[in-house]
Amino acid sequence: MQFAEMTGDRGKHHIERDEKGRLMVHGLMTASIGTKIGGDLNYIAREMVSEFLRPVFAGDTVTCECILTEVEKADGFQKVKIKSVYRNQRGKEVLIGTSNGIIRD
Repeated sequence: MQFAEMTGDRGKHHIERDEKGRLMVHGLMTASIGTKIGGDLNYIAREMVSEFLRPVFAGDTVTCECILTEVEKADGFQKVKIKSVYRNQRGKEVLIGTSNGIIRD
């Protein structure tokens, strides 16, 4: 609910419970899990692409695995490409994504 308040995204699916009593989490909130990993690497994203495969609900546990798929040394920084896979507590993929950007030396 706080994410809905902050972003202004008040779609019914985010603020009203479904027939099972669940609230769907905003997709961008789920995608932001990977930004913690990026912050730890001092990663500056230039492009991010996300494919939302299935919904995440309040109370779910989501893990994110980020894989550096390409690293290219440049002057004062490294160009990197990242593949991300987000899974729920049942091991089901909920989001997959790619990103490219830089890590400064």
